[in-house]
Amino acid sequence: MMLGFFKRTAAPEHACELGRTVLALALPAGAAPPSGCQAVVVGTDGRTRRLQAARRIEARPGETAYAFHPGPYTADLVPFEAAPEIGLRTSFAVDAPDPQASQQRFDLFLAAEVSGRLDLAALAAAVEATLRHELATGGLELPPCTTLEEWNAFRQGLNQLLYMRFGVTVDDCVPVDLGGTRDFARVLAERAERQAELPAPGVPLPVAATATAAERFAPGPEDAKALRRLFLELPCLMCGLRLAAMPAAQEQFHRQQALLQRLDLVSVGVNAMPSLALAAPGQPLAAEEQLRRARHSRRACVSLDEAWALLARLRQAGEAALPQLYDEAERIVANLEADCAGRRSSAGEVEGERP
Repeated sequence: MMLGFFKRTAAPEHACELGRTVLALALPAGAAPPSGCQAVVVGTDGRTRRLQAARRIEARPGETAYAFHPGPYTADLVPFEAAPEIGLRTSFAVDAPDPQASQQRFDLFLAAEVSGRLDLAALAAAVEATLRHELATGGLELPPCTTLEEWNAFRQGLNQLLYMRFGVTVDDCVPVDLGGTRDFARVLAERAERQAELPAPGVPLPVAATATAAERFAPGPEDAKALRRLFLELPCLMCGLRLAAMPAAQEQFHRQQALLQRLDLVSVGVNAMPSLALAAPGQPLAAEEQLRRARHSRRACVSLDEAWALLARLRQAGEAALPQLYDEAERIVANLEADCAGRRSSAGEVEGERP
């Protein structure tokens, strides 16, 4: 009988890939984290705790335990879709624990967005998409014939962006020619196929195309993932906004407080969000209305990503840059408010363009 006390649960398949092609992997309770890995336990409420130097993972019923390897990892990112031969060979690692933080950013990323395992390829794709968005919207600048000063500014901004969004820090980032590793014919064919699926400006999607898109977009799981992100990340985002910059000017301080109040109301609304499938208690909601609600929750997560990127810029901004950044923050919060209101609504209003 005593032998069972010393028995350890075997590590799951693919645990040997941690630190190479896999960053994090869910482990059963009682398993030992592989060598060089750390453990994070995600509670039923989304709160996380790290297990330091744990020989075996202690998890309560309903909790999910992850083992992760801090890295470093290397990925080739393509910052501009129109130039697939221009790459950035980027090395990054999971950030060291901040003793002053109640929750580490990487741990929050695992709790809010990862289900079971986090592959390097999936994270690299998410990092690349985030980088492209920031370059396209002016959050980061990488001009041609970049000077050393411009490169250093880009490198610093990229580091802040990846930390705030994913909880990883950039160890190295160098330009690289990817021409020999890219099938340009395939890239152009995929781009043309994506463009062919889009309707001309002002032309509504045909019924068949709408049905195909609905089949690809599963509203239930996607809506649940989006609401989980909003529920877990909005409080941490508000804390980051409160600490990122302390405005000296009274006007900017009032703007910051107003933004925090509006975000707090959004967070409260997320906590009381109605069921996707119900218009009212005991009253089912039509399938097309469920799709509309799910689109609103997904769009709210787009605004959430923009808010994390803005927070990265706020952490580096001086007092002179605050008015413009708060303008951007007010736009993002307005979109969050509109999409969360759309997710609560059971009426089929017309979905307009986002500001």
